[in-house]
Amino acid sequence: MVNKVVARFLDGRVVKGTSLDVDADKPKCHVITRDQGIVEVQLAHLKALFFVKDLEGNPDHQEGQTVDPADPRARSAKRLDILFQDGERLVALAMSYSPKRPFFFVLPVDPASNNVRILVNRAAAKSVSLS
Repeated sequence: MVNKVVARFLDGRVVKGTSLDVDADKPKCHVITRDQGIVEVQLAHLKALFFVKDLEGNPDHQEGQTVDPADPRARSAKRLDILFQDGERLVALAMSYSPKRPFFFVLPVDPASNNVRILVNRAAAKSVSLS
């Protein structure tokens, strides 16, 4: 399946495109972009990889930070509060979570988010707490 992705790197770079080969257990993936062709992405160089509905997104949207108790995803998920090294805070849901894994997937708590799911690089996080 083709995924629309936004790769946010530790150094602040951003690469947007599509990918077919993202695997948290492999060291790299490839992003097919409009202007740069195929870009090889080392997961260790990422802050996070965002799987999105639309590559442009809505810059005016303010991400919700609270879990709606009626959200069916919240019933079987853990709520994580992630503080990245750059100061960004992400409140998300994790269907499975192990503090030992270097990369882990989360879902945004905001159902109106442009993000579908997010692959987080633990090395980019200052802290990850269950809440």
